[in-house]
Amino acid sequence: MPEKRSLKKLFWGGLLGVSLLLNLAARLWTGFAEWYAVRVYPLFVGTLGRICSVIPFSVIEVLLYLCGALLLIGAAAIGLKKLRPGQALRILFQGLLLVFFVFTLNCGINYQRIPFSERAGFVVQESTEEELIALCERLVAEINQEAQTILLDGDGHCTLEEDPAETAREAMKAVSLEYPELSGYYPRAKPVRSTWYLSSQLLQGVYSPFTVEANYNNGMPDQDKPSTICHELSHLKGFMREDEANFVAYLACRASEDAQFRYSGSILAYIYSGNALHGQNPEAFYSVREKLCEQAVRDLRDHNAYWDTYKGTISEVSDKVNDVYLKVNSQEAGTKSYGRMVDLLLAWNREQGLDTEE
Repeated sequence: MPEKRSLKKLFWGGLLGVSLLLNLAARLWTGFAEWYAVRVYPLFVGTLGRICSVIPFSVIEVLLYLCGALLLIGAAAIGLKKLRPGQALRILFQGLLLVFFVFTLNCGINYQRIPFSERAGFVVQESTEEELIALCERLVAEINQEAQTILLDGDGHCTLEEDPAETAREAMKAVSLEYPELSGYYPRAKPVRSTWYLSSQLLQGVYSPFTVEANYNNGMPDQDKPSTICHELSHLKGFMREDEANFVAYLACRASEDAQFRYSGSILAYIYSGNALHGQNPEAFYSVREKLCEQAVRDLRDHNAYWDTYKGTISEVSDKVNDVYLKVNSQEAGTKSYGRMVDLLLAWNREQGLDTEE
């Protein structure tokens, strides 16, 4: 019996030690993180991700329900003296160790890899206000063009008739032809049924490293879904930075043959670019916004109305937690790092040889 306890302690201690060493190696040696993301991590995507992809519902959502149930059962067992507090704490600690280990393998190390922008050769630099205005105007032109062919529901809003998960996989495969860093197998994205849980945190989607799943909020407006799914799928290629995931989502949607996807990607890029322009020159922002077609104005109003409903204490706490999480994982700007997407869009324009000072 004592020998069995010693083996258990050795196992859990070893699990903690390996997790810490892997995280330390990734932070101290970028080459290791890049090698792992390219050579090792795809094995988990191709096995665990492929298995979970076959299951028609979000596996992580069900697992979260089960964890909640187990916590309640444990609390009840302690109350009925069926379980000692010390035993409960040990089980909880072991569960957290396992979570930390899986997180490290399928997410933590990837935060330290070479950014997608660097792998793809984009040069991020300071831009002028004129360039930002030109970018917003170009995105408005894209939106207006795609708005003419998108599907509409009975109320005149953008709607999705085809399965966005399958179309998103096709979009990611299409963009990978130009950017090989994004090539490979993509699991099927899953809609999360507990939309209130995500919406109250102002989350459009979430990547689960524990099941290697891309999940999206099925309650948000349809025009938000294509870009969100592509955003989450980019994490399946080991690119964890949120600003770059948004940028990849734009590139993927732009490469799609589906008008709804191209519309969604341009809407996403316009929201970030427009916010950046509004912060620098509100007058110029409103001048550009006036060029949006009526359809886009309606869909953007619908977007704002939906998310404004959920703004409150929960979303504020969630934002602070997410800010800490990003900083812990070497995204020093925290939630502000999302704004870097605009710099990437401008860099992409330059890389394409487009004149951003029209």
